[in-house]
Amino acid sequence: MRNSKSLKLTIMGIGIALNIIGAFIALNLRLPIYLDSIGTIMVGFVLGPVYGMVTGVLGSVVSGITFDIYSLYFAPVQIFTGFFAGYFYEKGLMTGKKLFLSVFVMTLFVSFTGACLTAYIFGGITSSGSSYIIVILNNLGVNPVVSAFITQFLTDYCDKLVAVLIMLQVVVRLPKNILLRVQNN
Repeated sequence: MRNSKSLKLTIMGIGIALNIIGAFIALNLRLPIYLDSIGTIMVGFVLGPVYGMVTGVLGSVVSGITFDIYSLYFAPVQIFTGFFAGYFYEKGLMTGKKLFLSVFVMTLFVSFTGACLTAYIFGGITSSGSSYIIVILNNLGVNPVVSAFITQFLTDYCDKLVAVLIMLQVVVRLPKNILLRVQNN
């Protein structure tokens, strides 16, 4: 039992580290995707929705304290990401054609939350490389909230799809005895 708890904490720690490293890379390269939920998705797949949600929030807190204060505000986005990744994976919806629809549904919730935060708290401008897209849409006369939602949806879908595809490949390669140990306790 104790080994199982240690293993779960270790997996969550790896997930948090993946979120921080991904966010740091995306921020410094000004990528239009975020890469801050790779670990959240992995933990959601392996340990379930609750662990995914906790991993996402802790990753946002550490990123926010260390190098990107904006990350703190987007913790609710990580909650939705962790929940839907874990839930859809447990229900077998992250395979085949269902995968794209599942990521789409996840993205609707994540994007709506992220767009509201981006538009109302930050006026459309954050530390993310996607802020450039919002500025372009605003300059074309698109409403700031609509600009934020369009941008968030497009970038979130790409971001989550990439993260899900990567993590599906990782999870299928994890040793079965480790997966069974953490999933049965």
